[in-house]
Amino acid sequence: MRWKRRSVAKVVLTGSLLAAVLPPGIDWELVYASTTSSANVVHSDQELQRTLLSAMNQRLSQVQFVYQGKTNQLKGQLKNALEQALESDPYMNYTIESYGYSYSGNTKSANVSVQLGYRETVAQTAYVSRRVESILGSIIKPGMNDHEKIKAIHDWVVLHLKYDETLQKYTAYDGLSSGSTVCQGYSLLTYKMLKEAGITSRIVEGTAAPRDTGISQLHAWNLVLLDNKWYHLDTTWDDPAPDKAGEIGIGYYLRTDAQIRKDHSWTKSYPAANTLYRDTLKKLIKQNDSHQSYYKKLERELEYQLYEPGEIVNSSSQLRTKVRAVIKQGGHSLLLRYSAGHENLMDDLQDLYRLGVSSISYVENELDETDDLRVYVTWK
Repeated sequence: MRWKRRSVAKVVLTGSLLAAVLPPGIDWELVYASTTSSANVVHSDQELQRTLLSAMNQRLSQVQFVYQGKTNQLKGQLKNALEQALESDPYMNYTIESYGYSYSGNTKSANVSVQLGYRETVAQTAYVSRRVESILGSIIKPGMNDHEKIKAIHDWVVLHLKYDETLQKYTAYDGLSSGSTVCQGYSLLTYKMLKEAGITSRIVEGTAAPRDTGISQLHAWNLVLLDNKWYHLDTTWDDPAPDKAGEIGIGYYLRTDAQIRKDHSWTKSYPAANTLYRDTLKKLIKQNDSHQSYYKKLERELEYQLYEPGEIVNSSSQLRTKVRAVIKQGGHSLLLRYSAGHENLMDDLQDLYRLGVSSISYVENELDETDDLRVYVTWK
């Protein structure tokens, strides 16, 4: 499992005006507050939400207050206020581990007690904030635009975290303090870094099915708003597992809904991501501004050149021509798009020995959104 949400079960206590939402396996001791002059008094749904979010930000394990108003719908109001408070702060939403509440009173007033459990303490969240500030200070350079910032953040997360195979670490604090966490920690840290860099993002919850198993697992990743367009960003799946030092994946970098749905799915409503980032980069390169050289470099890093018609190789002679050009420059490797199928590829690679090279090796896989192969060839 790559992601774990809090689990709650509703328990309705009859015989008096009482209600609770309790996570199974946790033995909350329900505390019914008595009205005192020092108790906080809440009158509206908005005040409920603010009171709860304030308590969460302080990492209080219990908050008590008096609700004054009609109490016949208070159970639903409390549940909605808790959910809205969490939805208003994505980082908090996935840092809360469990919650429960109880209340008692009459039709016009009730004493409310809310119990809260966290995956991060206030000190741990403060540590995350300090580390994020320090990291951004080292990787974000003056003059960087959002395209550059997002790539820098993505690469830092991928290079410095590894997936927690024990499935015990869920937070950004876990990732920064121990170097490993599950997808929830990846997405939380990515969200936090993007936010502090001034970039709007969301955390997406859903499922994902690795191609090697086809078995869906709970999963979390990010949605990023860039130049008023949304893109999916999955730092967990761009990090090789098992971890490979210095290796950064690109298969889940700024993807559309259609692209990421090949192995990711979700049921909640999120902003639509329907703009191909390779088209975005192509337009930016044509603008010929001060960032053009970076856009060209990024286009190569993301291997978008393979989608140009002139890059398609479908014969032995075409392959030899490309390899010969690399050899002339002193190179020993070539990335190409091959359209003639696996069997012909074997013959065409064998034919490269005619160029006087030795020790040919290659890696092939499917090129996304095409029927062709992505092939990386090396030789001596």
